[in-house]
This record gives sequence, C-alpha cells and structure tokens, in this order.
Amino acid sequence: MSEIDRFNNIYIKHYDKTYRFARLYVRNDQVAEDIATESLIKLWETMKKETVEKPLALLLTILKHKSLDYLKKQVSIEEAFEAMAAWQQRELSIRISTLEACNPNDIFSEEIQQILTRTLEELPSQTRKVFMMSRFEQKSGKEIAEELGITVKGVDYHIAKALKALRVSLKDYLPLAYFLFIQ
Repeated sequence: MSEIDRFNNIYIKHYDKTYRFARLYVRNDQVAEDIATESLIKLWETMKKETVEKPLALLLTILKHKSLDYLKKQVSIEEAFEAMAAWQQRELSIRISTLEACNPNDIFSEEIQQILTRTLEELPSQTRKVFMMSRFEQKSGKEIAEELGITVKGVDYHIAKALKALRVSLKDYLPLAYFLFIQ
C-alpha cells in the first residue's frame, strides 16, 4: 500500500469524528473542517517519522490543542472588541456630558469676553486688524487684502496666527471657540 493510500485510509476512517469533535468546541463549520484536516495531516506526519502506539490518543491530543488555540485566539479578539467598545462608550459619554454642560449664555460671559479682548490686544496690530475685519465685520479675504494693501495669503496668515493665539487662550472653552470663530 502506498503512502498516499495509507493517509487516505486514515483520513476517511477518522475525518468525521475529528470534525464533529472540533465542531463541538469551536462552533464554526469551516474552522472545524480546517482543524480536523490539519490534525489528521499532523497525525500522518508524526506517524511517518515515528511509531505511534496510540494514534487515536495522539489525534485527540492534536485536536484538543488546535481547538484550544483557536478558542484562546477568539477570547483575545473578543477582549479587544470589548475594550474598544468600552473606550468608544467612554468617549461618547464624555462628548454627551460636555455638550450637556454647554450653556449658550456662557459663550458670551464676561470671563470669555475678557479673555478674548486681552488676547486680541496682545496680537500685533496688523494681525488684530485683519482678524477683526474677518470675524467681526464679516469681510472676505479678498476685501481685507484690497483694503489693507496685502495679499490674500497674507490675510490667511494673520487669521491663522490670531486663531492659534485664541485657541491657546480659550483652550478651556475650545468647543465654544470653534463655534464663534471657525468659518
């Protein structure tokens, strides 16, 4: 009998029970088929190298380890998904609580107005002028550039510089700053 015939005999004789055993634990037909086939191949490779006194015991051991490896990997995947879901839930809760705590009257509170005024006063005069024309007078970049005799890129530079300074000074009120100044 050839080596292939001997393997086919083992495969035909033991495949159904190896598949059912694996399926009982992994609860996935495709995975059970893979485990059964891999286990039978591993048994065959071992039998080619050495004498196996109890092939069914060895086959069961191989099946057990392959099934355990699969199940342990599934546990790790589930734990990763649960950790990600927990993180997403925490992040969502933070966004909800931050939004619930947002009081529109606070946007125009005296404290924010003072921070805004102080920050704008600390800016170079050209930057302050460009920013105020853009945000408070609602002028376009092109209009500001023409009026001040600078380029549109220059206008963009001054606005970006002012926004950066405001982001730093209003960091505790950042969501409100975006509402007020970002177009």
